[in-house]
Amino acid sequence: MTGKILAGLIVATALIAGVAMYYLQVYAFYDTVSASGQDDVEMTLLATGEPEAILYEDFEAIDSTSSPIRYRACFTTSQSLPMMTETYEAYDHAVPLVAPGWFSCFDAKEVGKALETGEALAFLGTKNIEYGIDRVVAVMSDGRGFVWHQINKCGEVVFDGKPAPENCPPKPEGL
Repeated sequence: MTGKILAGLIVATALIAGVAMYYLQVYAFYDTVSASGQDDVEMTLLATGEPEAILYEDFEAIDSTSSPIRYRACFTTSQSLPMMTETYEAYDHAVPLVAPGWFSCFDAKEVGKALETGEALAFLGTKNIEYGIDRVVAVMSDGRGFVWHQINKCGEVVFDGKPAPENCPPKPEGL
């Protein structure tokens, strides 16, 4: 009888721990980002190399302090893709990261496929928004836009414990 009680306690503890881990990973660490309505979506200008706010509506975003790559945002824009390609810096090798299922406006598979087929284009939002992390903005031909943070080439090297290459900014203390 004691064995059954002990086994039941182990199973119950494992179930509670599993549910807690799921909740912490998917819900607990995300916060809704308050939109300013003016500069929530920025893309880097070809002419200056500096980020500039674009025209956007319907902005929704989530972020987490637990990781610099948990930022996700959705918006719509009336700006055309041809105008954007002439104005803003393209982002090669953009790979959208999966958002929690409850943040339904951001579908990484749909965005990734649209980037592959050319239905969407990726632009540099802000380079090194945090060391080794770029903010990437993808815009679809229908005006829907998506934003996420992606590890850049400098970050890949430094986060693996190697020294920063010559073309990278100096590694901050503590990394």
